Amino acid sequence: MTTYNELLQTKSDLIAESRGILSRADKEGRDLTDDEKTRDDNIHAQLAQAAPYLARHERTMAAERLAVAVPDKNMQAAARGRESMTRIEGVRNLIDDDPRRGFASIAEFGRAIRAAYSPNGVVDERLRVLAAPSNVHIEVNSDEGLMVPPQFRAEIFDAVMDYSSLLGVVDPEPTSGNSVEYLRDTSTPWGATGVQAKWRSEESLMVGTRLTTDPSSLRLHELYAFVTASGELLQDAPRLSNRLTKKAGEAIAYKIDDAIVNGTGAGQPQGWFGSSALVSVAKESGQAGDTVLAANIGKMYSRLIEPQNGIWFINQDVMPQLFTMVIGSQPVWFPPNASIQNAPTGGFLLGRPVQMLEACQTLGDKGDIQFVNPRGYYAVIKNTMPEFASSMHLYFDYNLEAFRWIFRLGGQPFLAAPISPAKGTSTRSHFVTLDARA
Repeated sequence: MTTYNELLQTKSDLIAESRGILSRADKEGRDLTDDEKTRDDNIHAQLAQAAPYLARHERTMAAERLAVAVPDKNMQAAARGRESMTRIEGVRNLIDDDPRRGFASIAEFGRAIRAAYSPNGVVDERLRVLAAPSNVHIEVNSDEGLMVPPQFRAEIFDAVMDYSSLLGVVDPEPTSGNSVEYLRDTSTPWGATGVQAKWRSEESLMVGTRLTTDPSSLRLHELYAFVTASGELLQDAPRLSNRLTKKAGEAIAYKIDDAIVNGTGAGQPQGWFGSSALVSVAKESGQAGDTVLAANIGKMYSRLIEPQNGIWFINQDVMPQLFTMVIGSQPVWFPPNASIQNAPTGGFLLGRPVQMLEACQTLGDKGDIQFVNPRGYYAVIKNTMPEFASSMHLYFDYNLEAFRWIFRLGGQPFLAAPISPAKGTSTRSHFVTLDARA
């Protein structure tokens, strides 16, 4: 049987080990290795497992201290009163039900942290709730930090989702790990592999076919936003809230968008534009530079897998090219109609929505207009909210508070290469762009 003191010692040892892992990585200027991440995750899992037992012991000791304080002459009366009372179990603090843990805004939370870590500072009782073993862990010495309340973490993630046009489009799958193993089937009904249907004569032997799957591994990569705030700014709630929530969210969102489109796959997701799955349509003979023609649009449409699910992503510079585009006397592009629910800001091109995206190249360059079927991109995010931490120790002598968000994302196209159609030679893909028109 593990005693209370042994549990306390185990907790102290685990915290010291975790702090050592993080400190070594910081001193060497690197991220944690996979083994270090696994060990650190195991340490925090053990701490979480031990927390309920420690809490029970501490609750009992608190009750014992209270009992000693009751005068002897009242002990029997108190005992009789307890016998007549209905027993109450599972007592908890109602502030745990508040996702903001009692803070009105992230600015108020930031000021409370600054006050707590200032010399002779006073710790706000709401921060003690955040430090409870049942939900978060506080480290000590120079690594000390506090987790932000759940509601504020969600507000940051909402800012990412509101700003980003791609993270919601590709519909990322959540995971708790740092990598995902999955199977993909790139066979077609008309190909020579995979499940096939065959004609046969009566009484002839059936030939079996089976799925052709390709095992793949997708690693999640770390994206962070590191923000510092001056002591003066911490006193200005509206400006601080705007800086922490809006600006950090927009910065993370842009990097996510750019990686899903242009990512190299090295230390970041593999974007579709730089992947071997991309189909690039040649410009028309004699086509002028920095133009987009109706013929370009028609050929791009014909090269997309399931074009009925496609979305046009364009650089905003391309918009003037769409305004006057016609086939005969019929317009190819239609502006948003107020009567259409959720109409895109870029209107419709050949009946499919147009979205302006900063990750697209400028007019005339390859990638200024892209026709994409989002179902062809596989994305994974770790958990559903970014990790948030804050500390004032790093820049204490500058009177600055440091805030950090970490977001983990992995992604890559399903296809390793474009597929060939049943008839014809023009390959197709989930990702189609237009060659440069210099």
